[in-house]
Amino acid sequence: MKQVRVGAVNYLNTKPLIHNLAQIAPHWVLDLQVPSHLARDLAADKLDIALIPVIEYFRHPNYRIIPGISIASHGPVLSVTLFSKVPWPEIKSISLDEGSKTSVALLKILSKQLHGIAFTSSALPMNADPEKVTTDGVLLIGDRAMKACLSGFPFAYDLGKEWHDYANLPFVYAIWAVHERAFGENLTQYFAKSKKAGMAHVGEIASHESKILGLDAGFCRRYLSHIIQYNLGSKEIAGLELYRHLAYENGLIEHERSIDFHDCRTFAKSY
Repeated sequence: MKQVRVGAVNYLNTKPLIHNLAQIAPHWVLDLQVPSHLARDLAADKLDIALIPVIEYFRHPNYRIIPGISIASHGPVLSVTLFSKVPWPEIKSISLDEGSKTSVALLKILSKQLHGIAFTSSALPMNADPEKVTTDGVLLIGDRAMKACLSGFPFAYDLGKEWHDYANLPFVYAIWAVHERAFGENLTQYFAKSKKAGMAHVGEIASHESKILGLDAGFCRRYLSHIIQYNLGSKEIAGLELYRHLAYENGLIEHERSIDFHDCRTFAKSY
């Protein structure tokens, strides 16, 4: 069998999707990185498939999506948070988690759609202390967002909740993207089996990861079982379509490309 290079995010919310993937697909090589690096390496021919920010899918016409699987939320997500020293409409500058791409685009869209504002930004390195930024706000994602308190920032906005309140649709943060060089590979069954195994062992995953992250095991289980959604059905696709349209309107992507699945089914919607 051909060796397949797979990239995934080393965050808690990813663990159910890659549970036992090494055993299910032993001919694959799994690399764990932050989302922005996965997008870079998939584009640079260092990976064949990656769990990438959805904004990057819309920027690359030579990708397809593994059907039925995503990282999404139907309301609050807990792991994508804007902390601010002032109310959102008064924000002028934001430090942005360097691991984020989709959430940065979502922040720009919501800032414009909800509050009619734009902001200047600077990168927040993964090892930087967000409490020490000099900007009005700071966007954190992933495990770092769930562990953050940031007592110096009296305002905190969950972007999953803000999106759902605005659109009344789920928000999809990441999907498995297949580069065209791997279009001929039989892939979907392996990801589906890994997802099924992961969802059947959420308690075990939560218990193990909570010790590493320093989080409560019960909280981790509820987060994986009830906050994060792993399907990619009609409602999630509708959320993707709206996000695509708003990203295009706000100049964050060049084209409203179709949503193409690895099994060649296509979902496209005209606005």
